[in-house]
Amino acid sequence: MRWLIQRGVVAIPKSVRKERMKENFEVFDFELAMDDVDAIGTLDSKTSSFFDHRDPAMVKWLGERKLDV
Repeated sequence: MRWLIQRGVVAIPKSVRKERMKENFEVFDFELAMDDVDAIGTLDSKTSSFFDHRDPAMVKWLGERKLDV
C-alpha cells in the first residue's frame, strides 16, 4: 500500500480483521526510498505466473468451471 500511495495511486484496502486494519493505517508513518520504489516497480512482468488471462481457450475453460458452494 505504501508503494501505491507514494506514487499517487489511490489505495482502497479491504479487511475485516482488526489487526490488518491497524496495519493498513500504519503506512502513513514512513516513506520508501526512491530506489525501493523503483525496484518494486520492476517486479511487474506484465505476465501471469499461472496462465495467460488473454488466452481465449483458458478464459473459456475458467468460465465453464462450477463452484461448489
